[in-house]
Parts: sequence; C-alpha cells; structure tokens
Amino acid sequence: MKCVSISGEKSFVLKDIDVPVSKDGSVVLEVKSCGICGSDIHYWVGGNPVGLVMGHEFAGVVVDPGSRKDLIKGDRVTGLPISPCGKCDACKHGMPQYCSETWSEAVGLTLTNSGAYAEYTSCRADMIRKIPNNVSFDAACMTEPSAVALHAINLANIKVGDSVLIVGGGIIGLMSAEFARLAGAGYIAILETNKKRGKKAVSFGKINEYYDATKEDSIARMVTKTNGGFDHVIECCGNSHAVSEAIMAVRPGGRVVLVGVSMEAVTIPTVMAVMREVTLQGAIAYTPEEFDICLKLISEKKINVTKYIDDLVPLESVQESFERLTSGRDAAVKIVIKP
Repeated sequence: MKCVSISGEKSFVLKDIDVPVSKDGSVVLEVKSCGICGSDIHYWVGGNPVGLVMGHEFAGVVVDPGSRKDLIKGDRVTGLPISPCGKCDACKHGMPQYCSETWSEAVGLTLTNSGAYAEYTSCRADMIRKIPNNVSFDAACMTEPSAVALHAINLANIKVGDSVLIVGGGIIGLMSAEFARLAGAGYIAILETNKKRGKKAVSFGKINEYYDATKEDSIARMVTKTNGGFDHVIECCGNSHAVSEAIMAVRPGGRVVLVGVSMEAVTIPTVMAVMREVTLQGAIAYTPEEFDICLKLISEKKINVTKYIDDLVPLESVQESFERLTSGRDAAVKIVIKP
C-alpha cells in the first residue's frame, strides 16, 4: 500500500509498505480521511523518527473487524489512537491519558503502529467507534482534535459570562473557542501571529476579537479591555513567547490551560505567575467519554467541524500541505488527507 513517512527534517517520502494485519484483535481499516495535526508538524520539523507513518485523526471503512463481534466488513469507523494498559489506577478511573502506556503503541505516533497517512491503518479494537450515518468521513476524523479542545475547556471550568483568550489560531484553538462559547463564555478573543488566520478565526462566529501577537501593545490592550486580564487563557502553541503572553494576559487568580506541546524547554516569567497566583494547568489528550461526546455533538449538529477544513489532498500533496501550514502566510487551519 502507499503511505507517506518521515525521511528527514521537514521531509516526507511517498513509498510502499505492507498492509497492516489484525494483531491482538485490532481492527484494520481502509483510510478515507485523515487530519494533519499540529503534533505531526513537530515530528516533521525535527525529522524524527525517520520512517514514522503519522496520522492519528482518522476515519475509514472496516476491512478486518478483528475481535469486534459488533463490526462487519464495510462498517464506517473512527477511533481513539491511544494504547492505555486498562489496568492501572488512571485507566480504572476513566483517565487513560495519564497511563504510562497510553502513547507506547499509539496509532501514527509510534514506529510499531503506522498511522493513517496511508491507504490502510489499524487500531485497537476497544478504541474503535462506529460513525453515525449522518456523519461524513471528513467530519468524523475531526472528532479527535475536537476532543483535545473539549478536554482543555473542561479543565478550564468556564462559567457563564467569563472572558477567555485563545492563544494560537490552529484547529485546537478554534475548537476551544467553539466549546468555550458552548460553556457560556461572554467574551472570547484570539491572539495570533498570522494575520490571515487571526482574521479568519473571527469570521467563524465564535470569537469576538482578534489581537495581533506581533504588536507590542496587544497584551496591554487586552488587559485593559478585560479590566485586568482574562478569566481563562487557553494556550495552544507551546512556545516560550506564547506561554509568556498567556501568563501576562490572564487576570490575578486566573487560569492558564497549557494545550500546546513543545519539544524543547520553555522559558516563562514565573515571577508574574507567582505574584499574581496564576494557575498553570496542563492538558493532554482527552478521556474516552470526551471523545464520544464530540462524536455525538457532531452527529447532532451541535458543532460544525467541517467548516474548519480548508483543503482535501491526496498522499502526493502531504509535503506541500505541511509547508503551507507552517509558512506563517497562509490562512489554512485544517487540511485533511484523502489516501
């Protein structure tokens, strides 16, 4: 089968590998849609590990149902790409994102379990979910990033009327705004370096105002606008500048939820966090319940995820798509691969 794998720094190669087979009861599926994730970009930029076939935001058709007796060939499915042990305290309490084994065999994030930047992929049987009949493959592959955003907003504990700042206008940031609005946020702003993305974010109707992160007075203007700072800041970039700006923009006693992931050390003004008693809350992935809630919300038309998809591309255009998403000049937020 055809796939796209990492071949070096900012480089992909299109090649042929074996079609995956059911292992330990896993479900094999033909990939119909796969989203490009921000974490995928980190791997691509670093060029490691060479040979990795990414793609953990997937939807497709069952080829081999494995151990799932309720599935048949041809069923439409998506799934959680994680690989929790199911035995530790975290797993027993419904928090598999804390499990030490969660990412050890994760789909599209490990060399041992190739992802959906390919014609076929496989997923643990207990992580597979059927796609409702009224949900398209493109919408279904957006369930995973939506769940990441929902988890962040749940951790923020937003109250009706609260002010929320989103740092970063990628898909996690935009979906965070979507859920913050559902939670009752009264004022939502976005801080973004890419002017095209910032203006586009407001056009979706969930964000009230865009602030240009390249302008030195943006933080001061936001703090003035919110009478001392935002109640909550959802940080979706993961670099030093973004995290520092999040701390400077939140009100005394406010909460910063760190969703962005950095592969390098991040330096921040801890004196501001200490003096103002700011809560820094990490957020990783989601619970199975949150994943299922997102799929249900998509099915019930409570959230419209396909409006955030900018382009549908074949495997041959993955390299070009990554260059586009990292250019800083393109308004594109979400690109979906159609193997």
